[in-house]
Amino acid sequence: MRVALAADIPLSGATRAYSSPTARVAPHCSTYLGEGMASQTHDDPPGRRWGRIVQLSGSAVLLAIALTGGSIAFGALRDGGGTSAAAAPSAMSPALLSNGDLDTSIASLQDHLRSQPKDYGGWATLGLAYVEQARTKGDPSRYPQADKALDRSLKLKPDNEQALAGRAALAAARHDFGHALKYADQVLKQNPYNERALSSRVDALVELGRYADAAKAADTADARKPGVPVFTRYAYVRELRGDVTTAERVLKQALGSATTPGDVAYVAAQLGQLAWNQGDYKSALTYYARALAADEDYIPALEGRARAQAASGDRATALKNMEDVVARYPLPGPLVELGELYEREGERAKADDQYALVDAWTALARANGVNADLDTALAAADHGDKAAALRAARAEWARRHTVHTADALAWALHVNGKDAEALPYAREATATGYRSAAFLYHRGMIERATGHAEDARAHLAAALKLNPGFSPLGAAEARKALKTLEAAK
Repeated sequence: MRVALAADIPLSGATRAYSSPTARVAPHCSTYLGEGMASQTHDDPPGRRWGRIVQLSGSAVLLAIALTGGSIAFGALRDGGGTSAAAAPSAMSPALLSNGDLDTSIASLQDHLRSQPKDYGGWATLGLAYVEQARTKGDPSRYPQADKALDRSLKLKPDNEQALAGRAALAAARHDFGHALKYADQVLKQNPYNERALSSRVDALVELGRYADAAKAADTADARKPGVPVFTRYAYVRELRGDVTTAERVLKQALGSATTPGDVAYVAAQLGQLAWNQGDYKSALTYYARALAADEDYIPALEGRARAQAASGDRATALKNMEDVVARYPLPGPLVELGELYEREGERAKADDQYALVDAWTALARANGVNADLDTALAAADHGDKAAALRAARAEWARRHTVHTADALAWALHVNGKDAEALPYAREATATGYRSAAFLYHRGMIERATGHAEDARAHLAAALKLNPGFSPLGAAEARKALKTLEAAK
């Protein structure tokens, strides 16, 4: 079933925020755990501070165990033989990954490869499975395991299509979008209809800020291999240009065609995020409920539900649900959100604990080959080392120019008192039509700081009209600033 929009709606023209459909799960920080804890707890009495450091160290140990346990699985698969002869293509179909139980699929692949260690297709499928597991469970330790599995596949059969597609997906997951594009193009030269490569190519172009090329790639993918992976990317390209109506229509079509629990959860959560971005919390909660009915452990839906609950005023339930998310998946996005919810309730010490753990995740992600500069810039600007946030934002901007990197750099410059330099980036972040209350808030605050009072009022009001609960702390700051501006008229 084709989207049937590519021929009807031209996608010419240019013009993102942290996440493509692969990255939109949003690991959304600063430097290292020790530095983070030192900076966040210096005002505590000595006895209390020591107790909290001990408690946080225990949490960090659990986090490290969760993120490094994956190494055992790959080691158990190593065989003593060489890898000079390639086996026939895998008897283990890549479709195994979409049967709704990824852990069982991986266990089956591991068993298969113990008996057939020269099955290059099996190793490629295992590599893709590890990438998917890292995405769905927020476990970056799976990326080195994916790397090893894909390398084994390519040594058995150089340039095989399945492993190259896996390389593209892995590079995108690690935010290495230049290599993601390179590998996707290599696959498409062999097989122009490879769904993973078509999808990875759209993701890479979006994340490199090449929006016109991404739109054309989405058209091509839709024409060649219509389906849930392509539909979701097509929708995101439209959303980035402000066409929320088309994005919603395509996502609903994708949800209607989804058959596996994983696809249902993924697309329903995307619809929930789209609704939340527009301030439609009732619809967002409905979609998140549908996602969780398909997969009760799906991180984006669990996190999104808590965000929508907080934005709609049910702060007690939101706090409990976000605590549950963090207890199972201590990732940057939920940690920052929980920290801000605690701050709003006046529990600063608890908030600081969450921000310190963000640093631990970031260090572990970097140790597993993930480029975390955008994550660092976003979280550290508000809750960490502001100078580190600016260094990270400049580094990411040097690599790629997207609406998200423009916004991150603008805000990092602002919190470092460089508002005149920040303003052009804030304008660039909002230039494509992408509807983000956070972007509008950042622009409004920067315009206020640079003396553009009328523009500041307009953009702060627009942020609150679009999504009045876009941030536990930012929304309150926006209201306060707007009130001050109105009083000064």
